[in-house]
Amino acid sequence: MDASIVCGLHAVLTALQQHPDRVGGVWISVERDDRRIGQVLDAARASNVKFHRVPRVKLDEMADGLRHQGVVARLQVTPVAHALDLDAFVAGLEHAPLLLILDGVQDPHNLGACLRVADGAGVDAVIVPRDRAAPVTAVTRRVASGAAETMPLFQVVNLSRTLENLKQAGVWLYGAAQDAPEELYAADLTGPAAIVLGGEGSGLRRLTREHCDKLVRIPMVGKVESLNVSVAAGVMLYEAVRQRRGG
Repeated sequence: MDASIVCGLHAVLTALQQHPDRVGGVWISVERDDRRIGQVLDAARASNVKFHRVPRVKLDEMADGLRHQGVVARLQVTPVAHALDLDAFVAGLEHAPLLLILDGVQDPHNLGACLRVADGAGVDAVIVPRDRAAPVTAVTRRVASGAAETMPLFQVVNLSRTLENLKQAGVWLYGAAQDAPEELYAADLTGPAAIVLGGEGSGLRRLTREHCDKLVRIPMVGKVESLNVSVAAGVMLYEAVRQRRGG
């Protein structure tokens, strides 16, 4: 699947509104002519982005199995930022940072869902290791629903060193672990904070756990033992949002 392809009304509209200079073209089904399609057409015209009315079968071919809702765009792929930029990025923030660190999330679908949650919660950046991490694919962009184009994503070679650098910069690291003695809701997330989540099934790696300032758990009162990583990200990040708003 071509990673430059973006599918779906919301994702394409966000790309046109946020980064029109990166949109190489928009393809729209001739079978659709409604208000939401009109919004995409208006945004393309306003940004001088070429659009093409094509049969739905053409979009099916471009989307390669992804749900496209009658709209597909092709973007210039944004390179993932690297670790050398991260220190300056955090230092340049004028408020207490809120970061999301994903240690070994390898499913592009989960990465997209995490980016969408992070964007919704006002996270400043998402940090992933270079190895053992999902790439940003067309699936990621589709699930992120525009957040892949708006959320700063940093890829680091050495996650342990990055965690230490963040701690030296005053950022507290809160790792999610189901065996943690303290519940999430007892943690103070009002200051500079990074939520650290492990990969699908395996959770946080040993070295990552050791670098965290505090391990917390999400209370599970039903039968299942854990949550999907993007759901866990939502629970933890929105608890930080609640606390930072004085809730």
